[in-house]
Amino acid sequence: MGFRPRDLASRMAGRRKPDDGYLRETFTLPRDKARTRARDFLNRYPKAAYMSSVESWRELPGGDIEFTMRRLASAD
Repeated sequence: MGFRPRDLASRMAGRRKPDDGYLRETFTLPRDKARTRARDFLNRYPKAAYMSSVESWRELPGGDIEFTMRRLASAD
């Protein structure tokens, strides 16, 4: 059985608790657009209210960035 990074990513995603209260969005964009998208996300959902953050990111072979943003569903 060959080891591939995608296999590790799938295993790690399977371990995540689906009902931990966070909403997640995953994007795959060129570097500049990824940076802009993450900035817009954090402006729309500020960390102080939504506990927003970049949960994970990686650079793909073609140069695109795949990243997952997370935030709480609501700010109470």
